[in-house]
Amino acid sequence: MTEIVTVGLMLVGALFMLLAAVGLARMPDLYLRMSATTKAATLGAGSILLGAAIYFSELGASSRAIATIIFLLITAPVAAHMLGRAAFFNGVPLWRDTLYNELRGRYDGQTHKLAGPTQTIQFDDPKKETK
Repeated sequence: MTEIVTVGLMLVGALFMLLAAVGLARMPDLYLRMSATTKAATLGAGSILLGAAIYFSELGASSRAIATIIFLLITAPVAAHMLGRAAFFNGVPLWRDTLYNELRGRYDGQTHKLAGPTQTIQFDDPKKETK
């Protein structure tokens, strides 16, 4: 029974990793690529590690696998956010068919801090070219 569960988890993990690779190749801009790969790769690696923990079923291997899963769940979204923020500040363009940019005009260019709640969000005109 454990072999079936292990194989199922490994296959699901491999499919999520394949989905991450397809997302990396098919998405039109950096921000969408990061979103697709971060989510799918984290789920894929977590599923594969969980399958390994069940297969080996000893305390040392299981605790290391679970610690690695927790580490991935904590660090992957933070790393993607930091990379996306750096890309936004460096002017990496959005996809040309992006309808609006909720962050345009909300960040101070000098301090890189988000504007206060009194400022309204400036939506882009869908007919205009995005920056």
